Amino acid sequence: MSVSVVIARQFDRATVIAFACVIVLLLIGAMVEPAFLSPKYLIQQLHTASFLGVVASGVMLVILLGHIDLSIPWTICVGGMMATGATGFLGPEWGITLAVPFGVLCGALIGLVNGLGVAYLRAPAMIFTLGMNAVAQGLMVYHTGGFAPQDRATEFMRELAVGHLIPGIPNPLLIWIILGAAIIFMLNRLVLGRRIYAVGNQERSVFLSGVDTRKVILACFVFSGACAAMTGVLLAGWANRSYQAMGDPYLLPTIAAIVLGGTNVLGGRGKYVGTIAGVILITILQSMLSVVQPQRYFAQLGVDIPADTFRQVVFGVVIIGMLLIYGRQQLVR
Repeated sequence: MSVSVVIARQFDRATVIAFACVIVLLLIGAMVEPAFLSPKYLIQQLHTASFLGVVASGVMLVILLGHIDLSIPWTICVGGMMATGATGFLGPEWGITLAVPFGVLCGALIGLVNGLGVAYLRAPAMIFTLGMNAVAQGLMVYHTGGFAPQDRATEFMRELAVGHLIPGIPNPLLIWIILGAAIIFMLNRLVLGRRIYAVGNQERSVFLSGVDTRKVILACFVFSGACAAMTGVLLAGWANRSYQAMGDPYLLPTIAAIVLGGTNVLGGRGKYVGTIAGVILITILQSMLSVVQPQRYFAQLGVDIPADTFRQVVFGVVIIGMLLIYGRQQLVR
């Protein structure tokens, strides 16, 4: 199969629409601020999008299964806090060396618990992962005593978040590119990818055909936890520290980006290229909302809506709208 055919298959209708919306938003932004189309601004937006893109990579696989991972806010926090606090757990020498893998491993362990609960205990993913989010929050509050962590990011974490291994390409963007290429290859060429789609479409039939669907679900939840923790590591390196609730702003944008990219929230259908488009679209939309500030028009009518609240409303409307669309399509099929 030629490369052009493989690439063409990644661009379904939803992906094309998402990329078209990105172009429209950039053109609208350029009318307000010409710098919107400058290479510096575009790279800056891709740099910002890469944080969301890494966490969305894991969550997308879980959604392809027909499940959901609501533990990502505090899994992000766990990844950042454990990476910056690695010297306290592993000692100064090993802590500096293993800070990043230690943070990612802690997130993978949360994903492992999620996977065991959903796959083997057959608990509803929404309830179980939400409970794990609360558990992770409690553990981090206990770890910090309720105060802001005093640990700082290591030099490697800083370089990972703000450095440029390849000139002109921020390291987080490079990480997202490598991660995305691996996921696209897995979903299209490996047995695991075909099984993920199959489980999302009809888990019972796949199980009866002899496939251990529990291992597929477990692997995706572990990967989701590791991706969320990696985002926490990058955010900690970006800010030079970790902080409580650092992952809270990422839950709704992550889900919104995935469904905007055409991934069926009921499972079984979706392209990773669509998730890339959704992540970029959400990032540009956030930037637009910050610059244009449409909530100020409501203020003229006597309705004062904070910017963060307005963004959450926009993301919520997007998720509900896409859920209704995909839900109707599922009923039709």
